[in-house]
Amino acid sequence: MKKLVRFGVSLDHHLLDDFDKHIERRNYTNRSEALRDLIRDNLVGQEWDENKETVGTITFVYDHHVRDLTSKLTDIQHDYHGQILSGMHVHLDHDHCLEVLVVRGKGSDIRKVADALVSVKGVKHGKLTMTTTGKGLD
Repeated sequence: MKKLVRFGVSLDHHLLDDFDKHIERRNYTNRSEALRDLIRDNLVGQEWDENKETVGTITFVYDHHVRDLTSKLTDIQHDYHGQILSGMHVHLDHDHCLEVLVVRGKGSDIRKVADALVSVKGVKHGKLTMTTTGKGLD
């Protein structure tokens, strides 16, 4: 294990109360682990902002009855085959489908893929979830 460093943090008591509620909701065992996760999340965001190699998922729901929608979504995915590693398709009901794509590449390139897919008419909701390759995070 890497060397741990202890340090003190001064917070307004209301902010600390809110943080403790967050810790309880998320089932953290202590404040340190919750704080480490917050720092890591910020560092992952910086990876995306600095356009480093990243990974993520693009999740979207659409009505497959919309004319040419399935074809358009497939064409876009082929246009970005270099960033899309894998996909999963789920039939939610008679009308709606869910797709989850695992993507990898520079942050700006992945955002282009997500924007291209989510903006197609007939896509009811879509979301890009950004994460990290794990390199450089301890």
